[in-house]
Order: sequence, then structure tokens, then C-alpha cells
Amino acid sequence: MSRSIAHFLSYLGHPLLVLSYMLLLLMATNPFAFGVSSLADQKAVVLALSVFGTTFLIPGLGVALMKPLGLIKSLQMEDKMDRTGPYIICGVFYLWLFKNLLSGGYTPVLYSKFVLGATIGLFLSFFINIFTKISAHAVGMGGMAVMVLLMVLQWSNAALPLPMFGGVLEINLLSVMAVIILLAGLVGTARLALKAHEPPDLYLGYAVGIASVLLANVIL
Repeated sequence: MSRSIAHFLSYLGHPLLVLSYMLLLLMATNPFAFGVSSLADQKAVVLALSVFGTTFLIPGLGVALMKPLGLIKSLQMEDKMDRTGPYIICGVFYLWLFKNLLSGGYTPVLYSKFVLGATIGLFLSFFINIFTKISAHAVGMGGMAVMVLLMVLQWSNAALPLPMFGGVLEINLLSVMAVIILLAGLVGTARLALKAHEPPDLYLGYAVGIASVLLANVIL
């Protein structure tokens, strides 16, 4: 795999984007569960922007500011100790989002489960990172794959509609899950190609991501 493709896949599968991806997938598949008729509804747009800002833009900005302040050596965070501060920053915003989702009641429980699972995965990664370098990309992609599995089990009759050639192509959720699993593998391969991780870091990350979402499913 070329480095340019590996960098693209790493950015595409960035762990801070996973909650936004999952929200869009859930809203596109079953917008009525969010009290809207489509992704174009104002309420859907506001919710998507709110989640994107809370889980990507604001934490990302906070992490970026750590570099000029000398709190981390590099934004790539090759040193596992550089990841401690970013994990804490992201954890605060993930917990804040989860609390608001529970009290707001404007999203289905399925999405709250994923936010809780992502939060659990983040704090487990924070703890594991003290001892060994875990792949946050693998945690995010592993969790997303299991989340789509929960969609398949709980929304068995749902399908993902994709506009195509003036019509709509409906893709069943099993096919969506297969694509996510493939993407999870490609993202992991990209991290290896960039020498950002060793295989055990990825295996541990996938396991943590999967276990975290399953645990959240039991809790909620």
C-alpha cells in the first residue's frame, strides 16, 4: 500500500469521526427514529453539526493547541505518552455528549449505546495506553462494525437508501456491515503501512472496540 493511500485511509478512519459517521448512517437508514423525515431536515442537520463539533472539531482543536504549548511532541503522537492528554480531552466531550443524549431524548437508544460504547472504549484505551500503545483507529473501526451488527439485529427490516441515477437504491444492512468490516481492515493495514503500529496494537484495538460496544449494549 502506498503512503498516500495509507494516509488517506487513516484520515478517513480517524477515530474522532466515527461517532459522526454512525449518526449519519443511522439517520439515513431510519430518520423517523430521530423525529425527522430525511437527512435534509433542519433538525437532522443541527444534530449532525452538533455531534461533529462536540466529538471532532472542538476536541481536535484542543489537541492541536497542545503542540505549540509543548504538551505533546507531535500531532501524529508516535509516542504513546503523547496520547494521554488527548484521551482526557476527548473523554470529557464524549461524556458530555452521552449525558445530553440521555437527558434530551431526541435520539434512539441505539445511538446512545454507540456513544456510550465509544466513551468506554476511549477510557479503556487511556488505561491500556499506560502499558502499551493501542491503536485508536482500530478501537473506533471495531466498535463501528459491531454497532452496524446491532443495527442488523434491531432494525432487521431497515435498508440504507442511496440516490442513484434519478432513483433510490436500497442497500441491506448486512451489505453495509460487510463494507464497514472491509474498511476496518483497510484502515488497520494503512496504520501498519505507515509504521504507526505493530499488529498486536491493532488486534488489541479491535478487541477493545468490539467489547466496549457490546458492554454498552448490555448496560443500556
